[in-house]
Amino acid sequence: MSGPDASLTVSVVICVYTEDRWEDILAAVASVRAQSHPAREMLLVVDHNEALRERLLKEYKEREDVRVLANAGPRGLSAGRNTGIAASRGEVIAFLDDDAVAERDWLRHFAEGYADPAVIAVGGRTVPIWASGRRPVWFPEEFDWVVGCTYRGLPPGRVRVRNVLGGNASFRREAFDAAGGFATGIGRDGDKRPLGCEETELCIRLSRARPDAVLLIDDRAVIHHRVPEVREHFAYFRTRAYAEGLSKALVARSVGADKGLESERRYATRVLPAGVLRGLRDAVLARPGGAGRAGAIVAGVLTAAGGYAVGSVRARRGGASFSVAPVEGGAHG
Repeated sequence: MSGPDASLTVSVVICVYTEDRWEDILAAVASVRAQSHPAREMLLVVDHNEALRERLLKEYKEREDVRVLANAGPRGLSAGRNTGIAASRGEVIAFLDDDAVAERDWLRHFAEGYADPAVIAVGGRTVPIWASGRRPVWFPEEFDWVVGCTYRGLPPGRVRVRNVLGGNASFRREAFDAAGGFATGIGRDGDKRPLGCEETELCIRLSRARPDAVLLIDDRAVIHHRVPEVREHFAYFRTRAYAEGLSKALVARSVGADKGLESERRYATRVLPAGVLRGLRDAVLARPGGAGRAGAIVAGVLTAAGGYAVGSVRARRGGASFSVAPVEGGAHG
């Protein structure tokens, strides 16, 4: 692939919902403003929190490159992202978590991927910033997706993937024209049960709408994601793994188990057994946390499987569903 197209315009959408992350939001915006490939604009989409919206409007009233919007849809991350997509004007729309900061060349590496016209989405690598200052010794790298970060088992470099990871991702505008927006009723809603998989479902839907489309992850497009102290505990690990199982059941029900669980089968049959063996070896060698990591992997698999079983029953009974709507707007050019 050739270098980045300097003329490629990128809109960055940051969805926010609580004043508790005020300093994080300011840091996220500052990191986008410092990009070597400048963003055309930033859109801060506020999820049904008028006090936060007013505070952000006041904070950025002098900045033409920052627009503050209210989530125009139902509460939750998916509708917030769809609001940002509809209002954005760039050829590419990138998404950054509100508690993350992007490295200086983040957008430049995204832009390099789009030098190939077949590429319709590019994601990056998300590195955890642990609140305690270090990874808990029992926490396996294979489960870093639990805290919204890139996990052990993903291939290195710039590689083709089934789906990008939502907090560090970008899409051509035409992706949403072809497949619609993020599904509501499946992803995050503030501090409620930590569901996910909305980006997986979108990417599978996109690949069906555009079978020739290429989706990439470039591990040089790095963001650093804050992990709060509460998420360093096993109770959150277990809750998030269960929620992932629930979400995966919804996705599999929608797109079929073959596509919906394609990557997960490789992960479960290759990556996780290797992680258990590595943990047991570390335990034998008296290295800290080895047995804990092996045990956490086993517990995570069983908990996610339980969530998947429950979610599958709910989906069959019609008790859990999500919806996809076209994204209106997009005054780009």
